[in-house]
Amino acid sequence: MQIHYDSKADLLYLRLEPEKQKVTNLQVTEDIILDIGAENKIVAIEILDASKHVNLEKLIPIEYLKAV
Repeated sequence: MQIHYDSKADLLYLRLEPEKQKVTNLQVTEDIILDIGAENKIVAIEILDASKHVNLEKLIPIEYLKAV
């Protein structure tokens, strides 16, 4: 599993599958989006306004992405 956090957008991205694949987005709440891949498996989870939902200090290591 890979964890990416974009502090400027306050977006947390949890990639459950290492390989890239074509996905369909399924918004389950206002702030949570699932990426659904082959065989209807969840391959990633996107959390908007992540700092409101997750204790980010406990997610170590976090790869911080710099916004351009």
